[in-house]
Amino acid sequence: MTMLRDPSVKYSAFPQVPLANREWPGRVTTTAPIWLSTDMRDGNQSLIDPMDAEKKARFFDLLVRCGFKEIEVGFPSAGATEFDFISGLVKNGRIPDDVTPQVLTQSRADLIRTSFDSLEGAKTAIVHVYNAVSPAWRKIVFGMEMDEIKGIAIEGAKQLRDNAARLPGTDWRFEYSPETFSTAELDFSIACCEAVMDILQPTADKPIILNLPATVEASTANIYADQIEYFCKNLSNRDRAIISLHTHNDRGTGVAAAELGLLAGADRVEGCLFGNGERTGNTCLVTIALNMYTQGVDPELDFSNIDEVIQTVEYCNNLPVHPRHPYGGELVYTAFSGSHQDAIKKGFAARERQNDERWEVPYLPIDPADLGRSYEAVIRVNSQSGKGGVAWVLEQDKGLKLPKKMQASFSHVVQALADQTSRELGAEDIWHAFEGQYLTTEAKRFQLVDWSETHSGADRIFAGELTIDGTPRSVSGRGNGLMSSVIAALSESGGPVMDIVDYSEHAIGQGSNVQAAAYVECRTPDGKSLFGCGLDTDVATASVRAILSAANGV
Repeated sequence: MTMLRDPSVKYSAFPQVPLANREWPGRVTTTAPIWLSTDMRDGNQSLIDPMDAEKKARFFDLLVRCGFKEIEVGFPSAGATEFDFISGLVKNGRIPDDVTPQVLTQSRADLIRTSFDSLEGAKTAIVHVYNAVSPAWRKIVFGMEMDEIKGIAIEGAKQLRDNAARLPGTDWRFEYSPETFSTAELDFSIACCEAVMDILQPTADKPIILNLPATVEASTANIYADQIEYFCKNLSNRDRAIISLHTHNDRGTGVAAAELGLLAGADRVEGCLFGNGERTGNTCLVTIALNMYTQGVDPELDFSNIDEVIQTVEYCNNLPVHPRHPYGGELVYTAFSGSHQDAIKKGFAARERQNDERWEVPYLPIDPADLGRSYEAVIRVNSQSGKGGVAWVLEQDKGLKLPKKMQASFSHVVQALADQTSRELGAEDIWHAFEGQYLTTEAKRFQLVDWSETHSGADRIFAGELTIDGTPRSVSGRGNGLMSSVIAALSESGGPVMDIVDYSEHAIGQGSNVQAAAYVECRTPDGKSLFGCGLDTDVATASVRAILSAANGV
């Protein structure tokens, strides 16, 4: 079989929502929603090898450290392993007072009773009941009419009410999901939810959670937002309900759907860290939270050490976080392209001149340091890189601040090395290339042994002990400054004739171990530019070494 040239014979466009005067497009998110991590339930059931008790405990502790206040800890009616883990969290005092555990169950009396039993003794807990309501499920899976489906929801609500009365030692809260909401008739979903509310009698002080899942993402994100706004506007006693979102990523827009759903009036988001979940996954809570953060909104979740979060998630899920995953991936703050590197380097240089903390660095929507990432990995060098990237690596790794023309000259050396090796070049590779080009004197024509300087009127006289072409030589030269006298000494000793075009210097490090870096650009009579660098604890000696370095480039 091949793809159809006319897919409309098999697939229908998703219908629009009859929503007049929609308001969500003009809204802005200003506060964090209520977050619910379902990593230990929805995420866990989608793993090739579900988490054992040790991994679930580790994941639970991670979620607590990240700041989640509501955590779906499992599906206790699924079996003894799930039940024992959940009841163990309660009995062993593992649940902080400000964290509410949640469990999920189908709308069946025996399963609901087991779910309550698993959380007996908890300070507060949420029991989440669901039943599918969409036409495909009614017709294909259940063979039921609308009234029968609504009856399942009503019976589930009665079981929630009665079991809460049976175990009064816990502050019970209730959540109901009209499962497959995004592909169901909106008015029918509202009718099911209102029927549940009629049984449970929520109040504004103790509202019910109504979760509206995009169980299978089947439309563009704007249509899901329309569905949420329609639901919120047409639900009776809206003030007695927390509207929760549970988006999946079948179309690749699970994050967008959740973000637009919040604009449409929702209060809560369910999802998983880094988007784990059935098929293409649940919405990624890390991405939504950090998207808010980059807009100046406190997400009330803490990902200050995102690498630790990733390591724990990868260990517990036995699934890798993609290197391009937003905010967390290994490569998301990394630039290989020369033009990208140059822009980022200039952005960081501009920050050093700023008088405020406002973040404005090209290609980086967030400061990697806020998430515990170092700047060293921001720019990496391969055959696509340019002068800015090479200069950045040397500055970050060795503290060298190469002048722009020298950056361009040395980048050709690095480019040739990258082409030759056909791989990414690390900081050590670049440093060895820089040493070989400018600093190492072994096998080079001019090597410094010792030197001194005297004054004769306005002139300065350089006297040096050099090794020239392998032979020790005493040389001297006169000029109006130290560097011009060194150039004169070289010229009079058979070295190249050069003029100084540019010179700069800076300190590397601080305190008693500070070192000086000197850079020089010289030009020969035929117009060739020669670049040199010298390093020494004495700035004058660094300058002498820089001149000799340039002369060795002839």
